[in-house]
Amino acid sequence: MELLSVIRRWHYRDHFSIREISRRTGLSRNTVRKYLRSDSVEPR
Repeated sequence: MELLSVIRRWHYRDHFSIREISRRTGLSRNTVRKYLRSDSVEPR
């Protein structure tokens, strides 16, 4: 599963809030925010 692409799709295409994405993925809001700001392809 490409988590970063799912997070970006939910945020930019489906307009989910960072809080909603963190609920669905189980990640913290800070982690979701960091993934959205990063330019990398996939987090390490």
